Amino acid sequence: MSSLLFETIKIENGQIENIEWHNRRCNRSRAELFNAKAQLNLETFITPPPTGLYRCRLTYKEDIQSIEYIPYTPKTFHKFTIVKSQIEYAYKYDNREELNNLQKLYKDEIIIEKDGLLTDTSIANIAFYNGQEWFTPKKPLLKGTMRAKLLHNNLLIPKNIRKEEFQNFSHFALMNAMIGFQIQKNINIHKDIR
Repeated sequence: MSSLLFETIKIENGQIENIEWHNRRCNRSRAELFNAKAQLNLETFITPPPTGLYRCRLTYKEDIQSIEYIPYTPKTFHKFTIVKSQIEYAYKYDNREELNNLQKLYKDEIIIEKDGLLTDTSIANIAFYNGQEWFTPKKPLLKGTMRAKLLHNNLLIPKNIRKEEFQNFSHFALMNAMIGFQIQKNINIHKDIR
């Protein structure tokens, strides 16, 4: 797998969002994968566009490799399919081929089930509401920055979640750097029957 990693950072009207959590993940990944000791402050590398909504895509290894500013249009989802996979994606690698290939097998967005537990979609962490509290999978594929922030603020509870537990939850949410915490409405979740 490529050793190039990336961060997706939300920029809205010149404001860089959630940078503390991107710095934490970037520096942890650099230390664990490249033994990089010096801490980077990603904000010093970013020149945000002054107006509009952008996805800042910052690639790195030990050091920053490239920065792009891509106009962002949110996706809408209506159907999710639960798919079994043993995929590994503990670091935010630039090479997402395995994830993309898995997602392309289905018309809809996927929820990945690994070792009998729900993990993530192909683009976001997930959470479920039982009427009192929000729960997020204890073992996600990728520890997202929005998930980390919400866990830190005690707004989510990590829990092993199996697909058989859906009837225990009233709401389902996606979370990532670009959409924040987004409760999904009028959606269907199906189990893969292949």
